[in-house]
Amino acid sequence: MLSFCARVCVYVYVCVCVYVCLYVCVCVYVSVCVCVCMYVCMCVCVCVCVCECMCVCDTPTAAKCSEVVLGSCDDMPYTHTVFPNLVGQRHREDVEASVEYLLLSVVRSLLNGECSPELRMLGCSVLAPRCQDGRPARPCRHVCEAVRRRCQHGFDTIRMAWPYFLDCDRFFVSEEEGCYDPLEGLRGEETPEMLAASVAPQESATILQFVYHTHTQLLNTLKRTAARCPDIARTYTIGRSSEGKDLTVIEFSSNPGQHDILEPEVKYVANMHGNEALGRELLIYLAQYLCSEYLLGNARVQTLVNSTRIHLLPSMNPDGYEIASAEAQQGGDIDYDEEGRYEGFMTGRGNGQNIDLNRNFPDLTSIAYSRRRHRYYRTDHIPIPDAYWFGKTVAPETYAVMKWIRSIPFVLSASLHGGDLLVSYPYDLSKHPQEENLMSPTPDEQVFKQLARVYADSHRTMTSHHTEPCGSDFTDRGGIINGAQWYSIRGGMADFNYLHTNCFELTVELGCDKFPPEEELYNDWQDNKEALLSFLEAVHRGIKGLVMDEEGRGIKGAVVSVKGIRHDITTAENGDYWRLLTPGIHIVTASARGYVRSMKKVYLPARLQKAGRVDFTLKKAPLDLDEDDYVPAIPSTYERFDPYNQFARYNVRDVAESGIERQENPWWWSYFARSTGTAPNWLLKVD
Repeated sequence: MLSFCARVCVYVYVCVCVYVCLYVCVCVYVSVCVCVCMYVCMCVCVCVCVCECMCVCDTPTAAKCSEVVLGSCDDMPYTHTVFPNLVGQRHREDVEASVEYLLLSVVRSLLNGECSPELRMLGCSVLAPRCQDGRPARPCRHVCEAVRRRCQHGFDTIRMAWPYFLDCDRFFVSEEEGCYDPLEGLRGEETPEMLAASVAPQESATILQFVYHTHTQLLNTLKRTAARCPDIARTYTIGRSSEGKDLTVIEFSSNPGQHDILEPEVKYVANMHGNEALGRELLIYLAQYLCSEYLLGNARVQTLVNSTRIHLLPSMNPDGYEIASAEAQQGGDIDYDEEGRYEGFMTGRGNGQNIDLNRNFPDLTSIAYSRRRHRYYRTDHIPIPDAYWFGKTVAPETYAVMKWIRSIPFVLSASLHGGDLLVSYPYDLSKHPQEENLMSPTPDEQVFKQLARVYADSHRTMTSHHTEPCGSDFTDRGGIINGAQWYSIRGGMADFNYLHTNCFELTVELGCDKFPPEEELYNDWQDNKEALLSFLEAVHRGIKGLVMDEEGRGIKGAVVSVKGIRHDITTAENGDYWRLLTPGIHIVTASARGYVRSMKKVYLPARLQKAGRVDFTLKKAPLDLDEDDYVPAIPSTYERFDPYNQFARYNVRDVAESGIERQENPWWWSYFARSTGTAPNWLLKVD
């Protein structure tokens, strides 16, 4: 029996047939009439068949509810779903093979556990919607909007767009339209604290992706971080590696790009040895953490950034890192030095010229040792001897860092290395040429020990007796040691900082494994996060102040001395200074050529959490000064840097400066592209 649709078609065509036949018979010849009528009737038969087929195809088949058998959606508050789903996927197999479902399966790992399982369940309500009377029911829009407010920043962090199938306006409806809550089952398990967190997005934690970064990824991450926090961050380049890679620094400050009076400058340098990769990643994570936590209202981070100018150089040796990274991926042999100390992968330790950068700085320590019996012996602002520029190959990375150190009045610094677990401090060169492991203290031995303890004590495992040592066990020393006593080196960066500038630099050995597997990066970050922050805060110990003339103008280059410590520091451009000191009583003197020195007695309590303010006003001096009125001053040769332009080529930049961000897909892109065989461009976030 014909369907109603087919019967209507037949009726229409029969009427047409009769009309045509009558017209032809009356108006034309009868013979033609018979032929035409037969032809028209045949057409009617064909049309009946066609109409029947069309009507059958157009007749909607009743959708059937089926059990939810998708593994990532088996905990939904309902048991039956229906297809096609809300995005038009017609079968369960289509869902399982889709990028959308793959994303739900790995979203917990992508966002480091953040917003799980809410995001997954929200997605399941679209890909496997609840079946209601044979039709897909739509989830509530307000639930989607609440989840998006809380979780959007997680996608922003990994440069992923908010998934199109979680579009709250497109696939979700209001309560008036009869929606349901896809998180209903989850609500019953939530504690009051969880519920409070769901409506307080400002309390969300910073999400970090614990992966290794290529050089391009490193640069892009730093630039995006600075762009996300433009009021407190900026990036700048101090030079290039031997193979032309930018040595990029990210700075955090309440006034990026400018030195503020009485705001101390502190720096971290990592990846000096290309095969020591952990410090490089820790500084990338630290940059993202400072930016994100500042925006989230973390009071500690806001105080630190607003009162300190922080500089992070994640990679001093990007060329060596690329070589070491390739070696680590292939799996290399572990090496040990002559005394059995763990060396890890040696490939990539040096720069592109195979120069060990931590042996490439001027050896000012030997000069300091040779003059220690002179009356006016000094261990600060020792000029770089001209012989240095002719006696060895100066690496472009070393050249760039020296210029950087000389251009900014750094107060405190740490260089992050790997291969052991300790903090070492200057001097790093033994004071006796035949005793390589001889205790060789600086005049600031107590200050250095105090600073080293800040990092070691704040580290989760550095001082623990339960930590397995890499070779020698330093836990009995509290995880700290004098550099020369541990491992004597000539031409190191830490000694150069101390003897050539105001900066106190320590060396942090982050662990036995120089290039740990990615799965260990999270624990390494947790081990070091508190120590990294505490060390930055330690720059606010000791005293700070201004050295001015009688008219209140700052005196640049004035010398601040502490009785009993034969190491002076000098004032910056505007006459401000910072002097790291231990608690106790100190006699501090400020002096400058052409002025009468001024002396003050200072008491620093043990529990003082910020630098004491000590200002000096110097009076003009008479012309006839006695010998006892000798005023120390920076040697006239101090400003000589590459005096014969031996390495001027290092200052030349390419015409096409790399201010434009290099385009590289995010780290997660290849996983989705390979897994599905498609290019899911909808996952890419458009900046």
